[in-house]
Amino acid sequence: MSKPCRSTADKPHFCGSYRPKDVRFLLKPIKVQPTGVAEKERLIQSGRRHYSEMLSRESLPSPKYMEVFHHAFAMSRTRMAEGLLDLAAIITARRPDEITLVSLARAGTPIGVMLKHILVECFERETQHYSISIIRDRGIDQNAIRFILDEAGRDPAGLLFVDGWTGKGVIARELSAAVADFEQHHGVRLDASLFTLADLAGVGIAPSDEDYLIPSSILNATMSGLISRSVLNEQIGPDDFHGCVLYEEFAAKDLSTWFVDTLLDDARARIQAGYRPSAVPVDPSQAHARSTNLIAAIKDRFGISDVNLIKPGIGEATRVLLRRVPELLLIRDPHLPEVAHLRQLAQEKSVRCEVDPTLPYQAISLIRGLPDA
Repeated sequence: MSKPCRSTADKPHFCGSYRPKDVRFLLKPIKVQPTGVAEKERLIQSGRRHYSEMLSRESLPSPKYMEVFHHAFAMSRTRMAEGLLDLAAIITARRPDEITLVSLARAGTPIGVMLKHILVECFERETQHYSISIIRDRGIDQNAIRFILDEAGRDPAGLLFVDGWTGKGVIARELSAAVADFEQHHGVRLDASLFTLADLAGVGIAPSDEDYLIPSSILNATMSGLISRSVLNEQIGPDDFHGCVLYEEFAAKDLSTWFVDTLLDDARARIQAGYRPSAVPVDPSQAHARSTNLIAAIKDRFGISDVNLIKPGIGEATRVLLRRVPELLLIRDPHLPEVAHLRQLAQEKSVRCEVDPTLPYQAISLIRGLPDA
């Protein structure tokens, strides 16, 4: 069940299915009537509704998919634990004083939760963690940022934004524009850098630019504190945080704290085994060039004019299969265990899959363009 708490200003925040010490969601719990996936796609592509105004019904994964997830987790947990340790080292080197993690809900939330504990336990750094909304074409939740700075009294110099990974770099660019807008309106300068585990687009700060399987990317609410992605519709007033739906009916199948605790145990074990985290992030230039070239090639190859229909990398490809209308799944190596969950989803949803060994990433999903939208 969601755990409510109160701020010093008596403005509600909560921690979802996480523990209160893990995170404070600066989101407004609301009820949203689900929109069918196909109808949602028509409304988005026609321009009649923005994606942030709607949610499709979310359901629990199939038993077969969960088998694939646990296999994927077993394969990837050590690499992810080392990535978290490296990212914590990078953060420590760049924030010599106060640290305030601001994760971007919801993919960034489990990363922020684990980073918070690693920074405190392994690097002995006092750290607070908030999770807030950022929405493509709508910006960041400025009320949430103001809460962190004004009501919580956090130092602007200590804030840093956290997400799980980058795909095309859209959210990183949205963040940069939103931070500039915040400074213009409030006179407070923030660091617009986006810290992630894997920066495929070459637009942030990360220990890796490789398209490897981040297990938290392949589940939805049951991996993110039982919350939906953020919502910005008519229920959100000018003084509200952006909204979200709480999926408390999924509590019996929730893996959020299990995932965090297991990865933290792995991180501690790596440190005890002598792993030395690196504070040197990957050079983003090669990844940026690779991403730019790929997007141009995919647009030309498939005659795509809307770049939003192209979702590169395992994480983004998974999101398409989970909650959009996919046209095609491209996979570099179908025998690679890291893409087994994508093949399972494609089979369950009757999505065409093609193998392309020349891809620079493990997978790419294309969203179906709707000519009658």
